[in-house]
Amino acid sequence: MNARWPDGLSIRAQCPGDASGIAAMQSLPGVRAGTLRPPYPRVEDVRKHIENQPANTVALVAIMNSTIVGNAGLTRQSGRRAHVGEIGMGVHDAYQRRGIGRALLGELVAIAFDWMDLTRLELTVFTDNAPAIALYQSFGFEHEGTHRAFALRAGFRVDAHAMARLRT
Repeated sequence: MNARWPDGLSIRAQCPGDASGIAAMQSLPGVRAGTLRPPYPRVEDVRKHIENQPANTVALVAIMNSTIVGNAGLTRQSGRRAHVGEIGMGVHDAYQRRGIGRALLGELVAIAFDWMDLTRLELTVFTDNAPAIALYQSFGFEHEGTHRAFALRAGFRVDAHAMARLRT
């Protein structure tokens, strides 16, 4: 546990036994609206995804009171983009705005720069997700462009910002 994290929060690597908790979290309306995950993932599909993650991926879960309250991933790109990591994350609807996203993102940034020697981190965020955009900006991510009609969400095409942070 880290002193900067909310009381009672632990973060660790995902494991196949987390599949049901992750699937339940990804089924929540707020998580679903903020990610590219389809509604109501099957536990066995989540488990297979965890079991088959490539070696270039770091996948974390955040746990409070024996409940998975967040998950986040960092995937190192390959070839001429091997210096780049792509980040994705989600936080349980009932635990948002409590510092869990900040703790997960802090861990991913530290792993990327201090352990993987990456020099660029990228992410996409829906343009209407102001709390997530503010979080990313607080970590030094900058807006690099907008993807118009980026994804389908609840029957509508929605835009997303491309954001990135360079290691200084």
